[in-house]
Amino acid sequence: MSTPMGEPPQPRAAGLSAELLDVAQEAARMAGALLRERFEAGREAHVSSKSSPTDPVSDADLASQRAIRELLERRRPDDGLLAEEEGARETGSSGLRWVVDPLDGTVNFLYGIPQWCVSIAVSDDLGTLAGVVHDPLAQETFTAVRGGPSARNGIELASRADDRLPLEQALIATGFAYDAPTREAQGKIVARLLPAVRDIRRFGSCALDLAHTAAGRFDGFYEHDREPWDTAAGVLICRGVGLEVRDLTRGVLVATPLIADAFVALADGFAD
Repeated sequence: MSTPMGEPPQPRAAGLSAELLDVAQEAARMAGALLRERFEAGREAHVSSKSSPTDPVSDADLASQRAIRELLERRRPDDGLLAEEEGARETGSSGLRWVVDPLDGTVNFLYGIPQWCVSIAVSDDLGTLAGVVHDPLAQETFTAVRGGPSARNGIELASRADDRLPLEQALIATGFAYDAPTREAQGKIVARLLPAVRDIRRFGSCALDLAHTAAGRFDGFYEHDREPWDTAAGVLICRGVGLEVRDLTRGVLVATPLIADAFVALADGFAD
């Protein structure tokens, strides 16, 4: 079904990845249309909290997730599912599992800020096979399959492997957690990093920030306290343009190869 990491995909694996990517795009665009209609209609009527009072889940999140789940159950009934609003179900007989964030950037969505997306990935025992980050407002769909290039709206993204911009000129994106102690620790890292880079941006959607980094709109991205549904698709898209992907203490970092080591040294140390 899949090939070892680092080897080019074989025809059968490549064909499966393309098939899975088609399903992921269908699901993401369907959910995106649903969300866009609700976004343009105004504020959601029912909002509850998850991990903290500042970590919301809306009817829009739940409606999007239901629609995605129902589509996957029709198209891929033997696969498993890990989704933000309902947790995990068994991997299934196929050995594949879908990793879904039905609305990444819920706070932005609720406040009418046009910076949110749908993120859908599918993985096997070696990692992510295919991923989609879909922004229905900007009409941008970022895609990747393992071992292949990444694309925006079907057009291959330029490689970032040879970018020569130094860290002091790099534009960095990040995000913050919802609980106060974690945010306090993240603030210390920002204070350490800010003097060493061009500037820092915080837009509120991890998956979209990763896709934008792959597209060259940021030179690097890092965030602590992320879940698989936040990063699965976006990280694959970043790998597809030659960006370095590094694990942080309780987090993930992507960057151009030239700045990755120095960037990690400043952005890690979350436990300090």
